[in-house]
Amino acid sequence: MDVARLVETTVTGLGYELVDFELSGRGLMRVLLDQATGITVHDCELVSHQLTRLFAVEGVNYGRLEVSSPGLDRPIKKEADFIRFRGQKAQLKLRIALAGRKNFTGILGSLENGVLQLDVDNKPVLIELSNLDKAHLVPVF
Repeated sequence: MDVARLVETTVTGLGYELVDFELSGRGLMRVLLDQATGITVHDCELVSHQLTRLFAVEGVNYGRLEVSSPGLDRPIKKEADFIRFRGQKAQLKLRIALAGRKNFTGILGSLENGVLQLDVDNKPVLIELSNLDKAHLVPVF
């Protein structure tokens, strides 16, 4: 059974976007969700109850379920996320070093054919999404 697909289908069916899903070796299941109007405690409670009932029916084994909003430092996972948050500051970690570096912080630019332009100190850096390990927004206060 593909638990990630089960979670995504349920979350999107309830009208939310699945930002991230993580299942740790200790049985912790972490679900990050979002929607245009933001996420409230009530939203998290609703999704948590729905997933708990679904897991009981489907026989999904887990130790603890955490449902929350992605927060201000929201993970960026999908191509659509990079397009949606264009112009915002982000921190990226690469799998393979580029110009001797694995960590970059800059402004998200255009995305074409799987290659992201990241403006780092007003200089464009081209990063292949296939080389991304992690990416998240950097909150600006």
